[in-house]
Amino acid sequence: MISLTRLNGKRFVLNAELIRTVEETPDTLITLISGEHVMVKETLREVVDRVVEYGRLLRRLVPPD
Repeated sequence: MISLTRLNGKRFVLNAELIRTVEETPDTLITLISGEHVMVKETLREVVDRVVEYGRLLRRLVPPD
């Protein structure tokens, strides 16, 4: 899960695994696999960095074989 901010300033948490695309239009538009769109204050780079860090966190939680 990643923490983001809606354009109205309200914080929310998004399941990063549900993201299909992230675009700058110039606001950052996140499209989910359901087709739903979410506009956020964070830049495209910030969203990508948070998703990458989320993925790293998940890999650290998985015990090695």
